[in-house]
Amino acid sequence: MIRSQDSQRPHLHFKNPFSVILPKGSSHLSPRLLSLLNAFEKSLAEKLTSLKPGSGVRALSFSWMKEAMASLAAIHTSVQTLVKELDLPVCGWDEKWLDVYMDNSVSLLDICTAFSSEILRLNQGNLYLRCTVHTLDSEPKQFHARARSSLDGWRSRLGSENPRIENCPMILNRLIESLKFPNKKDSGKERVLMKALYGVRVVTIFFCSVFATAFSGSAGGKLKKNFEALEGCFWADAFADLQSSVNEEIEGGGGVTRLKEVEDVDASVNKLYAIVESDKVEGELLILLSNATSELRQNADKLCEGLDLLGKEVDGFFRIVLTARDAMLSNIRVGSHKVSKSKKEEKLYRGANCDVKNR
Repeated sequence: MIRSQDSQRPHLHFKNPFSVILPKGSSHLSPRLLSLLNAFEKSLAEKLTSLKPGSGVRALSFSWMKEAMASLAAIHTSVQTLVKELDLPVCGWDEKWLDVYMDNSVSLLDICTAFSSEILRLNQGNLYLRCTVHTLDSEPKQFHARARSSLDGWRSRLGSENPRIENCPMILNRLIESLKFPNKKDSGKERVLMKALYGVRVVTIFFCSVFATAFSGSAGGKLKKNFEALEGCFWADAFADLQSSVNEEIEGGGGVTRLKEVEDVDASVNKLYAIVESDKVEGELLILLSNATSELRQNADKLCEGLDLLGKEVDGFFRIVLTARDAMLSNIRVGSHKVSKSKKEEKLYRGANCDVKNR
């Protein structure tokens, strides 16, 4: 996760998705459609505003990431609700839209799987910390070699690569490329859905890129890449503020991104390691050992709790994306069946008319 060599760091190369101009025409929407779009965008803006890190709050922490993932799940649920309110049957969607949606959903599932694998990996590393604490609690004057071995295990786990996380930049770039919409004239309902989906996808890509950067341990040559908000979107200012705040924190790390909980644990590990390396631990050093062990225990507990809570949110988002994808596939099948049945009935009707005329 955290690497010491720049060559091991993945780089997130983002192109500017806002260079693609969405079809204009929201001013020509009916009052009902305009109301639905505005309500959706205002809700999105509120969620983004609530996630802006305040004083003493870090974006690169499990607590913030948990809230971000929960908001992302709510945003994706709300767009499903919008589709129902628009009463826009899937069978009426542009075929390219459906292809993009299906491809994007697979990419999001892959990203969720990558995040879950990193959470599991860190949880496994946490076992080394618990083993260290248990060893030193049992007999602080002995078993230093065993304690060092456990601490080495944590360091090794922390410094190793996760191939799935390393693959996230490629997936994210694919998602950015897919932001280009089919160049066609759309109905009012389609324009509303297009603008709503665009906002959701941009926010999703941004959050996932922050997660990937946090898990990789590298700023990847600046996260950025400062997405320019579209004019007239209610969520534009909130997104710009959040993006600026998060990017400032990431870039302020000097190229290394460290999750707060992991950083705290690593500081405790380094402090404890310096003590157990001593030939003899007695007197004042024994007191320092006890305090360092207690500190590691507390930070390891916080790490474990943060991983568990974040893991649940990632799993929840995974289920939302998967359920929506399954529902979409089901609707496509139903729509295809109805179209096929309608064509068959039309063919039979025409055939019957021909028979009548030929008599």
